[in-house]
Amino acid sequence: MTQKTSTIFEIPLALLSFLFYKAMKFLIGNLYTIYLTFNKSKASQWRVLSEEVVIKTALSLPVLMTKGPRWNTHAIIGTLGPFNVNQSIAIDLNSANQTTRSWIAVIYSFPGYETIASLESNRINPQEQWASLALKPGKYSIGLRYYNWGEKVIVPTVKVDDQIFVESQSIPSDINKFYLDLIQKKNWFYLSLHYYIFTLLRLRKRLPESLIKQEYLPVGATDTEFVYNYLTRGQALQISLDSDLVKNYDIYLTIYDRSSLPLTWSQITEENYLTKPIENNGYYLIRMRPKYVSLEEVLKQLPVQSVISDEETLTQKLKLTVKTGQN
Repeated sequence: MTQKTSTIFEIPLALLSFLFYKAMKFLIGNLYTIYLTFNKSKASQWRVLSEEVVIKTALSLPVLMTKGPRWNTHAIIGTLGPFNVNQSIAIDLNSANQTTRSWIAVIYSFPGYETIASLESNRINPQEQWASLALKPGKYSIGLRYYNWGEKVIVPTVKVDDQIFVESQSIPSDINKFYLDLIQKKNWFYLSLHYYIFTLLRLRKRLPESLIKQEYLPVGATDTEFVYNYLTRGQALQISLDSDLVKNYDIYLTIYDRSSLPLTWSQITEENYLTKPIENNGYYLIRMRPKYVSLEEVLKQLPVQSVISDEETLTQKLKLTVKTGQN
C-alpha cells in the first residue's frame, strides 16, 4: 500500500480522533477548572510535574494529555494558581538563578489559559532581586520552566500585589525521571486522543500551516523556535546544524509515539546528529532557545535580541534528512 493510499484510509479515523480530542479537552478542562476553583490549597502551592503528580494522581495525566500533550522533556515544569491579581505579580530571581540561568515564567489568564505575558531569564537583569509584571485586575496562573538545571533546584517565592503568595521550595533535581516510564501509560484512550496528529502532519503541505501549528505546537516561550514533522516506522532523523546555531542556541529534540507520549529525547550539542530508527509511526519536535555564555554577555545584550532574526534564516542553519533503516 502506498503512502498516499494509506493516508486516504486514515482520514476518517483521524477526523473521529480530532472530534474526540476536542470533546475530551472541553470536558476534562472544565473538570480541572472546577477542581482548582474549589481546591484553594492546591491553587496556592507550586505543583511541579513529577511521578507523584503525573502518574499517581488520578486526573493529572488526562489533563496534561489534553492541555499540553507535546511534553517538554527537557524542562522542570511547575504551575501555580489560579489566584486573583489587582495590580502586579513578582518572582524572586535569587531562587530561580540559583537553579539555572535559563528559565521562563509564563502568565496565563484563568480560566481561558490565554498567554498574557512572560518573564524570561535572558531578558531580565540577573542582579535584581525581583522581576515584576504589571497586570490588569483578574485571575491568573503561572507556568514555570527550568532548563539546564544543577543539583540544587528551587521553585521561587512569588508575590501578588506586593504580598507573598507562596514561599520558595526545594525540589529533587531528578524530578523528571518519571519520563523514562511514561510510555508505559499508553492505552487506547491516549492513542484515540492523538491519532489525528500523525495524519495532520502527513497532510501538512495541503493544509494551512496555522492549523498545524495550532494543533501541534505547545505554548512556548516567545523566543523559542520550533521545527517538527512526522516519522514513519523504520525512519531515522539526520540533523545537520550550522556551527553558529550550535554555538548560540540550546537545541532540544523529543520524539513522540503516535499517542503523543515521549519515546526518546536529547539535547543536541553537535553539528551532526542521527537518531535511531523509530519502531512505529510517530513525530518529533525540536525546540531551540537562545543561550548566553557569560553574565557579561547577558548584561551587555539587555534588552536581548535573538541571534537568528527570522524563520527563513533559521531554516537555512538547520537541515533535516529522513533516513529509512532497519529496526
